[in-house]
Amino acid sequence: MADFLVEVAGDPTEETRTQWKLHVDGASNQTSGGAGIILESPAGVVYEQSIKFEFPISNNQAEYEALIGGLALATEVGATRLEICSDSQVVTSQVNGSYQARDSLLQKYLEKVKDLSQKFEEVTIHHVPRERNTWADLLSKLASTKPGEGN
Repeated sequence: MADFLVEVAGDPTEETRTQWKLHVDGASNQTSGGAGIILESPAGVVYEQSIKFEFPISNNQAEYEALIGGLALATEVGATRLEICSDSQVVTSQVNGSYQARDSLLQKYLEKVKDLSQKFEEVTIHHVPRERNTWADLLSKLASTKPGEGN
């Protein structure tokens, strides 16, 4: 698993009192999957992360993995207020409580997201159309289709 950070200039922790924006997306195929994560500070500093999963994973699991990775990245850079955008209706609805997570594995993912969310002063998650999440979508597809180990 490799992290790619770009456009990092200045000290992004100076901006922790205002809201950060996180776009996440997951992708899966028969043998592997990937996550695309884009985190933007209030000052416009952008962090991009692409994660490849070297194991079979469902699309919903990949979406949760992307969200968990994004929350971990946001914690690492010191964000305290976070607006999350995802094109997964299932994940956003489960996190917001309007859908139940009936699958036992998705329940574990949901619990992990809730635990990580406790580290922030404020977290909101919104479902967005795929067209408004294209860069995270491209990163997740890149990670899921890249041959070899890591990315």
